Amino acid sequence: MIEDLYELIGGRSVVEVATEHFYKRVLGDERLRHFFEGIEIDHLRGRQVMFISMLLGGRVYTGKDLHQAHARSRERGLNDLHFSLFLEHFRAALQEAGVKPENAEKVMNRVEQKRDIILNT
Repeated sequence: MIEDLYELIGGRSVVEVATEHFYKRVLGDERLRHFFEGIEIDHLRGRQVMFISMLLGGRVYTGKDLHQAHARSRERGLNDLHFSLFLEHFRAALQEAGVKPENAEKVMNRVEQKRDIILNT
């Protein structure tokens, strides 16, 4: 049995595919796309792959502190509703990348645990 969720879902290649799908979905969502105006998406995508990989046990995250990284978005009104929309898009992206629903839920539980760090000032 694979204990490491990162390996369980398929490792870096699956995280990369899911992240690609995620940003396509988010940038196509009029409720969310304004948070990414003026942002270098390729750089952000790379950081997201690193963060999700770390969250699942696959590597070390060397990006900004999560709270600090989302300061600009909070200034633009980021709230619980937006975070829930991001989660919906990420869940769908994991499924599009071939992650089994039960494993996608395990991933989503780990991401959900970051809600307070990201949203609270």
